Amino acid sequence: MTYALIDANNFYVSAERIFRPSLEGIPVVVLSNNDGCCVARSNEAKALGIKMADPWFKVKHFNESHGLVGLSANFELYGDISDRIASITAGYGHRQEIYSIDESFIDLTGIRGDLVERGFKLRSRILQWVGVPCCIGIGETKTLAKLANHIAKTSERKPGSYPRNLAQVCNLSTLSPEEKEYLFARTEVNDIWGIGRQISQQLQALNVKTVQDFMRLSSSLVRAHWGVVVERTHRELHGTSCITLDEAPAPRQEIACTRSFGRPVTDLDTLREAISTFATTAAQKIRKQGSYTTRLMVFIRTSPFRKHDEQYSRAITIPLRRPTADTHYIAQAALAGLSQIYLKGYNYAKAGVHLLELQSTATSQGELDLDNDPQDRTTLMTAMDTLNDRYGKGTIGIASAGIRKGTWHMKQERRTPAYTTRWEDMPIVRA
Repeated sequence: MTYALIDANNFYVSAERIFRPSLEGIPVVVLSNNDGCCVARSNEAKALGIKMADPWFKVKHFNESHGLVGLSANFELYGDISDRIASITAGYGHRQEIYSIDESFIDLTGIRGDLVERGFKLRSRILQWVGVPCCIGIGETKTLAKLANHIAKTSERKPGSYPRNLAQVCNLSTLSPEEKEYLFARTEVNDIWGIGRQISQQLQALNVKTVQDFMRLSSSLVRAHWGVVVERTHRELHGTSCITLDEAPAPRQEIACTRSFGRPVTDLDTLREAISTFATTAAQKIRKQGSYTTRLMVFIRTSPFRKHDEQYSRAITIPLRRPTADTHYIAQAALAGLSQIYLKGYNYAKAGVHLLELQSTATSQGELDLDNDPQDRTTLMTAMDTLNDRYGKGTIGIASAGIRKGTWHMKQERRTPAYTTRWEDMPIVRA
């Protein structure tokens, strides 16, 4: 088996730079919901010592001293750019697994020729056609491909960390055992895909600090201490393929829509609008994956960071008598739950709706017809989804979600236009 992992470099920042080339060479960070924390950093921002999840208020002083630019997350833009990259990478091999918004695995098994040269051509095509730089890692297993990608990225970003000829595209399959041993001895154990922080700390406490140290452990010892999942990672590093390519990921078993508010919310009416909107979004998500929900959970809470506010956090789970993907019924149940957990007098900072125990729409439930309103709204829901997909999120919805811009909307003061998905945001070039 031979796999490749294509991973876009600093994806959110790179997507922003496509339409704002003036940001090239400037430290840039993309912020989380409500412009709270850094969720993406350019290499220049990393060089300033800015860490992932650093709060914006702690790093924004770099704006004056080093020209740091902070941008609100523009997921509509990122999703479209991701789709464009995926359509190009799909032609690199036999099969493709979209692993995340900026990563995809490709099956290269049996493909002849120089895979590194082929990788550089793919990288150039993505850069020319989309405008996003990426790195490619190739290995005999998915874990080795992921590790090769880490080496390719680090070689490019930190010259001297690894041999320069491994920058951008790294194929571990073509390296000698001595070369791989050299690389694995320079790579920390926490850089292994599948080794989380807690297991990494346990390994380092046993003086297992590098990939090479981890590979020298016996499989039986790894399994005894950390279970079959970590043993599978250990075997993958030794070239035994244990993790298959998932061309079509399994449907999610839970779907949630939660949000921190731009400023504190106190009244029930505003919370009802927020919960209705979250329920609408979550319902649309389960329809897209062809699922019904049988239970839902609603929660509201104050902010634990507001030390002077009285704290309150409450959630309630509502069972649904019949599995459904109907926005009307889901929102109705969510609002019923909200009315039971809401207490007046608190500054609410976050709320959300979780749809639980999802099942396929192919599964039917037979029961006596006891509803006064048993109508099938499938056509109506399809029409709503079509209009919202075509004209933008929130174009049409349920009345309880309101029609005004509520205080519960996210604070995105630094958001760039949706250049590729909205006509009104499309760039205009003037002669």
